[in-house]
Amino acid sequence: MDAVAARRWRELPRTQSPWLHEEVASRMAQRLQCFREPPPSWLHWEPLNGGLQAHRLLRERLPQARCHVHAAQLGQALRTTREPAARSWNPLQWRREQRTSPLAAGEQVGMVWANMALHHEPQPLPLLQQWHSLIQTNGFLMFSCLGPDTLRELRAVYARAGWPDPAHAFTDMHDWGDMLVHSGFAEPVMDMERITLSYSSAAALLQELRELGRNLHVNRFGALRGRSWRAGLLDALEAGLPRGEDGRLLLSFEIIHGHAFKPAPRVPLGSSQSVSVDRMRAMLKAGRG
Repeated sequence: MDAVAARRWRELPRTQSPWLHEEVASRMAQRLQCFREPPPSWLHWEPLNGGLQAHRLLRERLPQARCHVHAAQLGQALRTTREPAARSWNPLQWRREQRTSPLAAGEQVGMVWANMALHHEPQPLPLLQQWHSLIQTNGFLMFSCLGPDTLRELRAVYARAGWPDPAHAFTDMHDWGDMLVHSGFAEPVMDMERITLSYSSAAALLQELRELGRNLHVNRFGALRGRSWRAGLLDALEAGLPRGEDGRLLLSFEIIHGHAFKPAPRVPLGSSQSVSVDRMRAMLKAGRG
């Protein structure tokens, strides 16, 4: 993956979230019922990309939890995730404006929520380790991303034409599980689903793909394409992509869901070991919890 191109993509200004990301986030939110206790606080990682509707959904499902956001465009993210105070003539129904805030230095949360972000990260292991440092002991991470079978029909069209890959390679869910453990998480749970979308035309398909991301492959074509190239691409897609019974073009997306806990730190064993009183108290307290 081209790291510079990935950074530029993350920093592009956004005003709305992609439809597919919202759909994935709604399915991810259903997995919150797997946890016995709701988190006391949570961090939404890149909410503009991950889903503004999903942000409001989580605020409704976690009404008592403090909410924080992390975003490359932090000012825009804070404005778009702010919920205005309810208007009513009844003072009993008044409530203060619900505000989101960035995470203070050294502050930790009970849950990090990262929807459709990891597949755009050129160095995912340091990012997972950063998430681990932001989560409280016994807190958890919930994330989703694209898997390796995503755009397989589009990749086949490009391969038959002898063109460079239309997108960088996506990571398998088993590798994500290994990286979670390597980053210090415990009990990772991974699952996968495939979503097949249909499009009325190749132009509509390309428009949605531009909203979802960019081709970050290091071997992608390095210059601008002309109108004749676009016309040839549209013709190739119309002729080469599979169609449904209704004649619409079909394209597959593999969606990976994962969550994992941050366990209490373990004391390394040796012939002799020293443990501070404060650390011993923290471990005992975590054990009782």
